Amino acid sequence: MLTLDKTICECGHDNPYGTILCEACGKPLEEERTRELLTMRYEGSARRSQTYKRTAIDKVWNFFSSVKVGVTLIVLVFSASAIGTIFPQAVYIPPQADPASFYREQYWIFGELYYRMGFDHLYSSWWFIVLIALLGLSTIIASIDRGVPLYRALKNQSVTRHDIFMRRQRLFSQTETKAVTETMAAAERALREKRYNIREADGNVFAEKGKFSRWGAYVNHCGLIIVMIGAMLRFFPGMYIDKNFWVSEGQTKKIPGTNGEYYIENHDFILEMYDKNDDRFGKAVREEANGMLPKNYQTNVTLYRRTDEGILGSDPQLKKMKDDKIRVNHPLEFGDYAVYQVDFQINAFSKMSFSLSKKNNEKKSFGTFTVDLYDPKDVYRLKDGYKVKLLAYFPDFYFNDKNEPATKSPIPNNPAFVFKMFTPDKPEGETAFVAIRKNADINGTNEYKLNFAGLETKDISALNVHKDETLWIIVFGAILFMIGVVQGLYWQYRRIWLKRKDGEIWLAASTNKNWYGLQKDLQHVADAAALNEPKDKLKT
Repeated sequence: MLTLDKTICECGHDNPYGTILCEACGKPLEEERTRELLTMRYEGSARRSQTYKRTAIDKVWNFFSSVKVGVTLIVLVFSASAIGTIFPQAVYIPPQADPASFYREQYWIFGELYYRMGFDHLYSSWWFIVLIALLGLSTIIASIDRGVPLYRALKNQSVTRHDIFMRRQRLFSQTETKAVTETMAAAERALREKRYNIREADGNVFAEKGKFSRWGAYVNHCGLIIVMIGAMLRFFPGMYIDKNFWVSEGQTKKIPGTNGEYYIENHDFILEMYDKNDDRFGKAVREEANGMLPKNYQTNVTLYRRTDEGILGSDPQLKKMKDDKIRVNHPLEFGDYAVYQVDFQINAFSKMSFSLSKKNNEKKSFGTFTVDLYDPKDVYRLKDGYKVKLLAYFPDFYFNDKNEPATKSPIPNNPAFVFKMFTPDKPEGETAFVAIRKNADINGTNEYKLNFAGLETKDISALNVHKDETLWIIVFGAILFMIGVVQGLYWQYRRIWLKRKDGEIWLAASTNKNWYGLQKDLQHVADAAALNEPKDKLKT
Protein backbone atom coordinates (compact mmCIF):
# COMPACT_ATOMS: atom_id res chain seq x y z
CA MET A 1 0.00 0.00 0.00
CA LEU A 2 1.50 3.34 -1.06
CA THR A 3 0.58 6.58 0.62
CA LEU A 4 1.77 10.11 0.00
CA ASP A 5 4.91 9.76 2.08
CA LYS A 6 4.92 6.19 3.44
CA THR A 7 5.14 2.70 1.98
CA ILE A 8 3.43 0.25 4.31
CA CYS A 9 4.68 -3.31 4.03
CA GLU A 10 2.47 -6.35 4.58
CA CYS A 11 4.35 -6.89 7.87
CA GLY A 12 2.88 -3.58 9.05
CA HIS A 13 6.08 -1.54 9.02
CA ASP A 14 5.88 2.06 7.76
CA ASN A 15 8.77 2.62 5.36
CA PRO A 16 9.84 6.05 4.10
CA TYR A 17 8.66 6.73 0.56
CA GLY A 18 11.21 5.41 -1.92
CA THR A 19 12.35 2.46 0.19
CA ILE A 20 13.32 -0.56 -1.95
CA LEU A 21 13.39 -3.22 0.78
CA CYS A 22 11.20 -3.17 3.85
CA GLU A 23 13.29 -1.99 6.78
CA ALA A 24 11.77 -4.63 9.05
CA CYS A 25 11.27 -7.87 7.09
CA GLY A 26 13.28 -7.15 3.95
CA LYS A 27 10.44 -7.82 1.50
CA PRO A 28 11.05 -6.13 -1.86
CA LEU A 29 8.78 -3.16 -2.50
CA GLU A 30 7.71 -2.44 -6.07
CA GLU A 31 10.58 -2.42 -8.58
CA GLU A 32 12.74 -5.06 -6.84
CA ARG A 33 10.16 -7.77 -7.63
CA THR A 34 11.53 -8.21 -11.13
CA ARG A 35 15.14 -8.78 -10.07
CA GLU A 36 16.76 -12.14 -9.51
CA LEU A 37 19.05 -10.97 -6.68
CA LEU A 38 18.19 -8.25 -4.23
CA THR A 39 20.14 -5.02 -4.32
CA MET A 40 21.60 -4.83 -0.83
CA ARG A 41 23.45 -1.57 -1.41
CA TYR A 42 22.49 0.79 1.44
CA GLU A 43 20.18 -2.05 2.58
CA GLY A 44 17.57 -0.96 0.04
CA SER A 45 16.82 2.14 2.12
CA ALA A 46 15.27 5.30 0.70
CA ARG A 47 17.83 7.92 -0.32
CA ARG A 48 16.66 11.49 -0.65
CA SER A 49 18.58 12.02 -3.89
CA GLN A 50 16.69 9.14 -5.55
CA THR A 51 13.29 10.03 -4.14
CA TYR A 52 12.72 13.79 -4.38
CA LYS A 53 13.59 15.52 -7.66
CA ARG A 54 11.16 18.39 -8.06
CA THR A 55 12.29 21.54 -6.25
CA ALA A 56 15.47 23.58 -6.71
CA ILE A 57 16.70 22.32 -3.33
CA ASP A 58 16.18 18.74 -4.52
CA LYS A 59 18.21 19.42 -7.65
CA VAL A 60 21.07 21.02 -5.72
CA TRP A 61 21.01 18.15 -3.20
CA ASN A 62 20.98 15.52 -5.96
CA PHE A 63 23.84 17.24 -7.81
CA PHE A 64 26.18 17.33 -4.83
CA SER A 65 25.20 13.86 -3.60
CA SER A 66 26.35 12.37 -6.92
CA VAL A 67 29.47 10.21 -6.73
CA LYS A 68 30.49 11.47 -10.18
CA VAL A 69 30.40 15.07 -8.97
CA GLY A 70 32.40 14.16 -5.86
CA VAL A 71 35.02 12.28 -7.89
CA THR A 72 35.24 15.18 -10.38
CA LEU A 73 35.84 17.66 -7.54
CA ILE A 74 38.49 15.37 -6.04
CA VAL A 75 40.25 15.13 -9.41
CA LEU A 76 40.16 18.92 -9.80
CA VAL A 77 41.53 19.53 -6.29
CA PHE A 78 44.29 16.97 -6.65
CA SER A 79 45.17 18.15 -10.16
CA ALA A 80 45.42 21.76 -9.01
CA SER A 81 47.46 20.68 -5.99
CA ALA A 82 49.81 18.70 -8.22
CA ILE A 83 50.32 21.68 -10.55
CA GLY A 84 51.05 23.82 -7.48
CA THR A 85 54.03 21.58 -6.66
CA ILE A 86 55.72 21.83 -10.09
CA PHE A 87 57.49 25.03 -9.06
CA PRO A 88 57.91 26.43 -5.53
CA GLN A 89 55.15 28.55 -4.08
CA ALA A 90 55.84 32.27 -3.66
CA VAL A 91 56.31 31.87 0.11
CA TYR A 92 59.26 29.52 -0.52
CA ILE A 93 61.23 31.60 -3.02
CA PRO A 94 64.09 33.78 -1.68
CA PRO A 95 62.57 36.48 0.55
CA GLN A 96 64.20 39.32 -1.39
CA ALA A 97 63.15 38.05 -4.81
CA ASP A 98 60.44 39.63 -6.95
CA PRO A 99 58.06 36.76 -7.87
CA ALA A 100 57.48 37.91 -11.46
CA SER A 101 61.22 38.13 -12.19
CA PHE A 102 62.09 35.01 -10.18
CA TYR A 103 59.75 32.65 -12.02
CA ARG A 104 60.66 34.09 -15.42
CA GLU A 105 64.41 33.90 -14.81
CA GLN A 106 64.43 30.50 -13.13
CA TYR A 107 61.87 28.59 -15.18
CA TRP A 108 61.64 30.57 -18.45
CA ILE A 109 58.28 30.70 -20.21
CA PHE A 110 56.86 27.90 -18.03
CA GLY A 111 57.59 29.87 -14.87
CA GLU A 112 56.08 33.05 -16.27
CA LEU A 113 52.93 31.15 -17.24
CA TYR A 114 52.89 29.56 -13.77
CA TYR A 115 53.09 33.02 -12.19
CA ARG A 116 50.56 34.73 -14.46
CA MET A 117 47.99 31.99 -13.90
CA GLY A 118 48.27 32.46 -10.14
CA PHE A 119 49.70 29.05 -9.30
CA ASP A 120 52.51 30.73 -7.30
CA HIS A 121 50.00 31.33 -4.48
CA LEU A 122 47.65 28.47 -5.30
CA TYR A 123 46.73 27.39 -1.79
CA SER A 124 45.60 30.88 -0.76
CA SER A 125 43.79 31.70 -4.02
CA TRP A 126 40.03 32.28 -3.84
CA TRP A 127 39.17 29.74 -6.52
CA PHE A 128 41.13 26.95 -4.78
CA ILE A 129 39.35 27.74 -1.51
CA VAL A 130 35.99 27.62 -3.35
CA LEU A 131 36.98 24.27 -4.85
CA ILE A 132 37.79 22.92 -1.38
CA ALA A 133 34.49 24.27 -0.04
CA LEU A 134 32.53 22.60 -2.87
CA LEU A 135 34.30 19.30 -2.21
CA GLY A 136 33.47 19.61 1.48
CA LEU A 137 29.83 20.38 0.67
CA SER A 138 29.65 17.39 -1.67
CA THR A 139 31.17 15.12 0.97
CA ILE A 140 28.72 16.29 3.65
CA ILE A 141 25.63 15.95 1.44
CA ALA A 142 26.70 12.55 0.07
CA SER A 143 27.36 11.29 3.60
CA ILE A 144 23.97 12.46 4.90
CA ASP A 145 22.16 11.19 1.80
CA ARG A 146 23.52 7.68 2.33
CA GLY A 147 24.36 7.56 6.03
CA VAL A 148 20.99 8.48 7.55
CA PRO A 149 18.94 5.88 5.57
CA LEU A 150 21.63 3.26 6.19
CA TYR A 151 21.43 3.92 9.93
CA ARG A 152 17.63 3.51 9.85
CA ALA A 153 17.87 0.26 7.90
CA LEU A 154 20.53 -1.29 10.13
CA LYS A 155 18.73 -0.20 13.27
CA ASN A 156 15.28 -1.51 12.26
CA GLN A 157 16.23 -4.90 10.79
CA SER A 158 14.50 -7.85 12.41
CA VAL A 159 15.59 -11.47 12.96
CA THR A 160 12.86 -13.07 10.87
CA ARG A 161 13.08 -12.11 7.22
CA HIS A 162 10.54 -12.47 4.42
CA ASP A 163 10.77 -15.56 2.21
CA ILE A 164 11.53 -13.48 -0.90
CA PHE A 165 14.33 -11.71 0.97
CA MET A 166 15.87 -15.06 1.90
CA ARG A 167 15.52 -16.65 -1.56
CA ARG A 168 16.99 -13.70 -3.43
CA GLN A 169 20.18 -13.37 -1.43
CA ARG A 170 23.39 -14.14 -3.27
CA LEU A 171 24.14 -17.00 -0.85
CA PHE A 172 21.13 -19.21 -0.07
CA SER A 173 20.42 -22.86 0.69
CA GLN A 174 17.56 -25.09 1.93
CA THR A 175 18.05 -28.17 4.11
CA GLU A 176 15.39 -30.71 5.04
CA THR A 177 15.77 -32.09 8.55
CA LYS A 178 13.66 -33.84 11.15
CA ALA A 179 15.69 -32.38 14.02
CA VAL A 180 15.13 -28.69 13.29
CA THR A 181 15.72 -27.54 16.85
CA GLU A 182 18.95 -29.51 17.29
CA THR A 183 20.23 -28.39 13.88
CA MET A 184 19.51 -24.75 14.68
CA ALA A 185 21.30 -25.11 18.02
CA ALA A 186 24.36 -26.65 16.33
CA ALA A 187 24.42 -23.89 13.74
CA GLU A 188 24.17 -21.29 16.48
CA ARG A 189 27.12 -22.79 18.35
CA ALA A 190 29.19 -22.79 15.15
CA LEU A 191 28.35 -19.12 14.59
CA ARG A 192 29.40 -18.24 18.12
CA GLU A 193 32.72 -20.01 17.49
CA LYS A 194 33.22 -17.60 14.60
CA ARG A 195 32.49 -14.70 16.97
CA TYR A 196 29.17 -13.69 15.50
CA ASN A 197 26.68 -11.73 17.59
CA ILE A 198 23.49 -13.78 17.83
CA ARG A 199 19.84 -12.66 18.02
CA GLU A 200 16.88 -15.05 18.22
CA ALA A 201 13.16 -14.59 17.59
CA ASP A 202 10.36 -17.06 16.88
CA GLY A 203 12.90 -19.89 16.70
CA ASN A 204 14.89 -18.11 13.96
CA VAL A 205 18.46 -16.87 14.23
CA PHE A 206 20.20 -13.76 12.97
CA ALA A 207 23.99 -13.57 13.25
CA GLU A 208 26.16 -10.58 12.44
CA LYS A 209 29.68 -9.32 12.95
CA GLY A 210 31.80 -6.40 11.78
CA LYS A 211 28.82 -4.03 11.78
CA PHE A 212 31.06 -1.11 12.69
CA SER A 213 32.89 -1.53 9.37
CA ARG A 214 29.83 -0.20 7.50
CA TRP A 215 30.60 3.19 9.03
CA GLY A 216 34.24 3.23 7.89
CA ALA A 217 33.45 5.35 4.82
CA TYR A 218 31.53 7.86 6.95
CA VAL A 219 34.31 8.09 9.53
CA ASN A 220 36.61 8.60 6.55
CA HIS A 221 34.35 11.39 5.27
CA CYS A 222 34.23 13.05 8.70
CA GLY A 223 38.03 13.05 8.85
CA LEU A 224 38.25 14.52 5.36
CA ILE A 225 35.74 17.25 6.23
CA ILE A 226 37.68 18.14 9.39
CA VAL A 227 40.92 18.34 7.38
CA MET A 228 39.25 20.67 4.88
CA ILE A 229 37.83 22.81 7.69
CA GLY A 230 41.32 23.06 9.20
CA ALA A 231 42.76 24.02 5.81
CA MET A 232 40.13 26.70 5.26
CA LEU A 233 40.57 28.09 8.79
CA ARG A 234 44.11 29.02 7.77
CA PHE A 235 42.63 31.93 5.83
CA PHE A 236 40.95 33.39 8.92
CA PRO A 237 42.92 36.19 10.62
CA GLY A 238 45.09 34.98 13.47
CA MET A 239 44.67 31.28 12.76
CA TYR A 240 47.71 30.85 10.51
CA ILE A 241 50.73 33.10 9.98
CA ASP A 242 53.76 32.43 7.80
CA LYS A 243 55.53 35.69 6.93
CA ASN A 244 59.11 36.67 6.13
CA PHE A 245 60.68 39.95 7.20
CA TRP A 246 64.14 41.51 7.22
CA VAL A 247 65.89 43.06 10.22
CA SER A 248 69.28 44.75 9.98
CA GLU A 249 71.82 44.86 12.78
CA GLY A 250 70.88 47.47 15.37
CA GLN A 251 67.30 47.69 14.13
CA THR A 252 64.18 47.11 16.23
CA LYS A 253 61.24 46.03 14.14
CA LYS A 254 57.62 45.07 14.60
CA ILE A 255 57.07 41.33 14.09
CA PRO A 256 54.46 40.97 11.32
CA GLY A 257 51.31 39.02 12.05
CA THR A 258 51.31 39.78 15.79
CA ASN A 259 48.99 42.80 15.59
CA GLY A 260 51.81 45.09 16.69
CA GLU A 261 52.13 43.32 20.04
CA TYR A 262 55.68 41.98 19.64
CA TYR A 263 58.91 43.61 18.45
CA ILE A 264 62.35 42.17 17.81
CA GLU A 265 65.78 43.81 17.95
CA ASN A 266 68.69 42.45 15.92
CA HIS A 267 71.86 42.87 17.96
CA ASP A 268 74.28 40.94 15.81
CA PHE A 269 74.37 38.52 12.90
CA ILE A 270 77.01 35.78 13.10
CA LEU A 271 78.25 33.71 10.16
CA GLU A 272 80.66 30.81 10.73
CA MET A 273 82.29 28.77 7.97
CA TYR A 274 83.81 25.31 7.99
CA ASP A 275 87.58 25.21 7.64
CA LYS A 276 88.88 23.45 4.53
CA ASN A 277 91.14 21.40 6.81
CA ASP A 278 88.23 20.19 8.95
CA ASP A 279 88.48 16.41 9.47
CA ARG A 280 84.79 15.81 8.82
CA PHE A 281 83.70 18.50 6.38
CA GLY A 282 86.98 19.57 4.78
CA LYS A 283 86.31 17.62 1.60
CA ALA A 284 82.88 19.20 1.18
CA VAL A 285 84.40 22.67 1.64
CA ARG A 286 87.03 22.02 -1.02
CA GLU A 287 84.35 20.82 -3.43
CA GLU A 288 82.37 24.03 -3.08
CA ALA A 289 82.84 26.41 -6.02
CA ASN A 290 83.74 29.36 -3.77
CA GLY A 291 85.52 27.24 -1.18
CA MET A 292 83.02 28.29 1.50
CA LEU A 293 80.55 26.14 3.40
CA PRO A 294 78.38 27.70 6.14
CA LYS A 295 78.72 26.05 9.53
CA ASN A 296 76.33 28.29 11.39
CA TYR A 297 74.42 31.47 10.83
CA GLN A 298 72.47 32.98 13.64
CA THR A 299 70.87 36.21 14.77
CA ASN A 300 71.24 37.40 18.35
CA VAL A 301 68.01 39.13 19.24
CA THR A 302 65.92 40.60 22.03
CA LEU A 303 62.17 40.09 22.08
CA TYR A 304 59.96 42.95 23.28
CA ARG A 305 56.26 43.25 24.02
CA ARG A 306 54.36 46.47 23.55
CA THR A 307 52.77 47.72 26.77
CA ASP A 308 51.00 50.92 25.64
CA GLU A 309 47.75 51.32 23.73
CA GLY A 310 49.51 51.91 20.43
CA ILE A 311 48.40 55.49 19.79
CA LEU A 312 48.88 56.45 16.15
CA GLY A 313 52.12 58.38 15.64
CA SER A 314 53.51 57.66 19.11
CA ASP A 315 56.65 55.65 19.80
CA PRO A 316 55.84 52.19 21.19
CA GLN A 317 56.49 51.50 24.87
CA LEU A 318 58.33 48.18 24.89
CA LYS A 319 58.95 45.70 27.67
CA LYS A 320 61.82 43.26 27.31
CA MET A 321 60.67 39.65 27.22
CA LYS A 322 63.90 37.70 26.65
CA ASP A 323 67.20 37.46 24.78
CA ASP A 324 67.73 34.59 22.38
CA LYS A 325 69.87 33.24 19.54
CA ILE A 326 67.97 32.30 16.40
CA ARG A 327 69.69 29.59 14.36
CA VAL A 328 68.54 27.30 11.58
CA ASN A 329 66.03 24.82 13.08
CA HIS A 330 66.37 26.56 16.47
CA PRO A 331 63.68 29.24 16.42
CA LEU A 332 62.78 31.91 18.93
CA GLU A 333 59.55 30.67 20.52
CA PHE A 334 57.02 32.75 22.44
CA GLY A 335 53.32 32.15 22.96
CA ASP A 336 51.91 30.52 19.85
CA TYR A 337 54.63 32.03 17.64
CA ALA A 338 58.02 30.86 16.42
CA VAL A 339 60.59 33.00 14.59
CA TYR A 340 63.01 31.16 12.28
CA GLN A 341 66.26 32.12 10.58
CA VAL A 342 65.72 31.71 6.82
CA ASP A 343 68.27 33.89 5.00
CA PHE A 344 70.89 36.63 5.40
CA GLN A 345 72.90 39.25 3.55
CA ILE A 346 76.43 40.29 4.45
CA ASN A 347 77.43 43.93 4.07
CA ALA A 348 74.08 44.94 2.66
CA PHE A 349 73.45 48.61 1.92
CA SER A 350 72.17 50.36 5.02
CA LYS A 351 72.48 54.13 4.53
CA MET A 352 73.35 56.40 1.61
CA SER A 353 74.51 60.02 1.90
CA PHE A 354 74.07 62.77 -0.69
CA SER A 355 75.23 66.36 -1.01
CA LEU A 356 73.37 69.13 -2.81
CA SER A 357 75.29 71.37 -5.20
CA LYS A 358 74.98 73.29 -8.43
CA LYS A 359 75.72 71.48 -11.66
CA ASN A 360 78.37 73.99 -12.66
CA ASN A 361 80.09 73.96 -9.26
CA GLU A 362 79.95 70.55 -7.60
CA LYS A 363 82.69 71.48 -5.10
CA LYS A 364 80.40 73.92 -3.29
CA SER A 365 77.91 71.96 -1.19
CA PHE A 366 74.70 73.39 0.24
CA GLY A 367 74.40 70.55 2.72
CA THR A 368 74.56 66.80 3.14
CA PHE A 369 71.86 64.39 4.21
CA THR A 370 71.71 60.64 4.88
CA VAL A 371 68.91 58.31 3.80
CA ASP A 372 68.19 55.31 5.98
CA LEU A 373 67.43 52.72 3.30
CA TYR A 374 65.15 50.77 5.64
CA ASP A 375 63.28 53.77 7.02
CA PRO A 376 63.64 56.80 4.72
CA LYS A 377 62.20 60.19 5.67
CA ASP A 378 59.87 62.20 3.48
CA VAL A 379 61.81 65.47 3.78
CA TYR A 380 65.48 66.26 4.47
CA ARG A 381 66.14 69.85 5.57
CA LEU A 382 69.52 71.43 4.88
CA LYS A 383 70.98 74.79 5.86
CA ASP A 384 69.83 78.24 4.70
CA GLY A 385 66.38 77.11 3.51
CA TYR A 386 67.56 74.31 1.25
CA LYS A 387 65.63 71.04 1.49
CA VAL A 388 65.14 67.78 -0.42
CA LYS A 389 61.86 65.89 -0.65
CA LEU A 390 61.75 62.14 -1.37
CA LEU A 391 59.04 61.53 -3.99
CA ALA A 392 59.68 57.85 -4.67
CA TYR A 393 61.97 55.11 -3.40
CA PHE A 394 62.82 51.82 -5.14
CA PRO A 395 64.94 49.62 -2.82
CA ASP A 396 65.74 47.03 -5.50
CA PHE A 397 65.33 49.06 -8.67
CA TYR A 398 64.53 47.69 -12.13
CA PHE A 399 62.29 48.52 -15.08
CA ASN A 400 59.17 46.33 -15.27
CA ASP A 401 57.39 45.00 -18.37
CA LYS A 402 55.81 48.43 -18.95
CA ASN A 403 59.24 50.06 -18.82
CA GLU A 404 58.31 51.76 -15.56
CA PRO A 405 60.58 51.98 -12.51
CA ALA A 406 59.72 49.33 -9.90
CA THR A 407 61.34 47.33 -7.12
CA LYS A 408 62.01 43.59 -7.05
CA SER A 409 62.02 43.40 -3.25
CA PRO A 410 62.01 45.57 -0.11
CA ILE A 411 65.75 44.93 0.33
CA PRO A 412 68.03 47.78 -0.86
CA ASN A 413 70.15 45.72 -3.25
CA ASN A 414 69.99 48.43 -5.91
CA PRO A 415 68.42 51.54 -4.36
CA ALA A 416 67.06 54.31 -6.55
CA PHE A 417 65.28 57.55 -5.66
CA VAL A 418 63.21 60.32 -7.13
CA PHE A 419 64.07 63.53 -5.27
CA LYS A 420 62.70 67.05 -5.51
CA MET A 421 65.24 69.76 -4.60
CA PHE A 422 63.99 73.07 -3.18
CA THR A 423 66.34 76.05 -3.06
CA PRO A 424 65.83 79.78 -2.34
CA ASP A 425 66.12 80.59 -6.05
CA LYS A 426 64.06 77.57 -7.14
CA PRO A 427 61.14 77.51 -4.71
CA GLU A 428 59.01 75.45 -7.12
CA GLY A 429 61.67 72.72 -6.96
CA GLU A 430 63.62 70.59 -9.43
CA THR A 431 63.17 66.83 -9.86
CA ALA A 432 66.02 64.34 -10.22
CA PHE A 433 66.33 60.56 -10.48
CA VAL A 434 69.26 59.17 -8.49
CA ALA A 435 70.56 55.62 -8.43
CA ILE A 436 73.89 53.82 -8.21
CA ARG A 437 76.00 55.15 -11.10
CA LYS A 438 73.03 57.11 -12.38
CA ASN A 439 72.01 60.71 -11.82
CA ALA A 440 69.38 61.87 -14.28
CA ASP A 441 67.85 65.27 -14.76
CA ILE A 442 64.22 64.34 -15.41
CA ASN A 443 63.22 67.65 -16.99
CA GLY A 444 66.61 68.41 -18.50
CA THR A 445 66.62 71.96 -17.12
CA ASN A 446 67.92 71.45 -13.57
CA GLU A 447 70.50 73.81 -12.17
CA TYR A 448 71.07 71.71 -9.07
CA LYS A 449 72.09 68.11 -8.61
CA LEU A 450 72.60 65.53 -5.88
CA ASN A 451 76.02 63.93 -5.53
CA PHE A 452 76.80 60.59 -3.91
CA ALA A 453 78.56 61.33 -0.61
CA GLY A 454 78.92 58.03 1.25
CA LEU A 455 77.62 54.54 1.95
CA GLU A 456 77.13 52.50 5.11
CA THR A 457 76.61 48.73 5.17
CA LYS A 458 75.23 46.27 7.71
CA ASP A 459 74.52 42.57 7.94
CA ILE A 460 70.82 41.83 7.74
CA SER A 461 68.81 38.75 8.65
CA ALA A 462 65.75 37.32 6.96
CA LEU A 463 63.44 35.90 9.61
CA ASN A 464 60.18 34.01 9.32
CA VAL A 465 57.38 34.27 11.88
CA HIS A 466 55.17 31.20 12.02
CA LYS A 467 51.95 30.45 13.88
CA ASP A 468 49.56 27.59 13.22
CA GLU A 469 46.37 27.19 15.26
CA THR A 470 44.93 24.81 12.68
CA LEU A 471 47.56 22.06 12.83
CA TRP A 472 45.87 20.06 15.60
CA ILE A 473 42.57 20.20 13.66
CA ILE A 474 44.25 18.91 10.49
CA VAL A 475 46.15 16.21 12.39
CA PHE A 476 42.97 15.09 14.17
CA GLY A 477 41.11 14.97 10.86
CA ALA A 478 43.94 13.01 9.23
CA ILE A 479 43.96 10.47 12.09
CA LEU A 480 40.18 10.11 11.84
CA PHE A 481 40.50 9.71 8.06
CA MET A 482 43.01 6.86 8.48
CA ILE A 483 40.85 5.20 11.14
CA GLY A 484 37.99 5.21 8.64
CA VAL A 485 40.22 3.78 5.92
CA VAL A 486 41.41 0.93 8.17
CA GLN A 487 37.90 0.38 9.54
CA GLY A 488 36.41 -0.08 6.09
CA LEU A 489 39.39 -1.82 4.51
CA TYR A 490 40.20 -4.61 6.96
CA TRP A 491 36.74 -5.52 8.30
CA GLN A 492 33.49 -6.54 6.63
CA TYR A 493 29.89 -6.54 7.78
CA ARG A 494 28.74 -10.18 7.55
CA ARG A 495 25.15 -11.29 8.18
CA ILE A 496 23.66 -14.76 8.28
CA TRP A 497 19.96 -15.63 8.61
CA LEU A 498 18.66 -19.04 9.70
CA LYS A 499 14.91 -19.53 9.28
CA ARG A 500 12.59 -22.47 10.09
CA LYS A 501 10.26 -23.19 7.18
CA ASP A 502 7.98 -26.25 6.99
CA GLY A 503 10.49 -28.86 8.18
CA GLU A 504 13.36 -27.08 6.44
CA ILE A 505 16.07 -24.73 7.53
CA TRP A 506 16.69 -21.83 5.17
CA LEU A 507 20.16 -20.34 5.28
CA ALA A 508 20.93 -16.96 3.64
CA ALA A 509 23.90 -14.67 3.97
CA SER A 510 25.14 -11.29 2.80
CA THR A 511 28.24 -9.13 3.15
CA ASN A 512 29.40 -5.78 1.82
CA LYS A 513 32.65 -7.36 0.55
CA ASN A 514 34.97 -10.38 0.84
CA TRP A 515 32.44 -13.02 -0.16
CA TYR A 516 35.14 -15.66 -0.03
CA GLY A 517 35.60 -15.06 3.71
CA LEU A 518 31.85 -15.27 4.29
CA GLN A 519 31.69 -18.55 2.37
CA LYS A 520 34.41 -19.98 4.61
CA ASP A 521 32.27 -19.12 7.66
CA LEU A 522 29.21 -20.72 6.05
CA GLN A 523 31.20 -23.84 5.26
CA HIS A 524 32.12 -24.11 8.95
CA VAL A 525 28.44 -23.71 9.97
CA ALA A 526 27.24 -26.19 7.35
CA ASP A 527 29.76 -28.81 8.45
CA ALA A 528 28.93 -28.35 12.14
CA ALA A 529 25.14 -28.47 11.70
CA ALA A 530 24.86 -30.82 8.68
CA LEU A 531 23.35 -28.09 6.51
CA ASN A 532 23.59 -27.71 2.77
CA GLU A 533 26.33 -25.22 2.03
CA PRO A 534 25.00 -22.16 0.14
CA LYS A 535 26.21 -21.72 -3.41
CA ASP A 536 27.21 -18.39 -4.88
CA LYS A 537 24.46 -17.57 -7.40
CA LEU A 538 26.79 -15.30 -9.36
CA LYS A 539 29.09 -18.24 -10.06
CA THR A 540 26.44 -20.78 -11.02
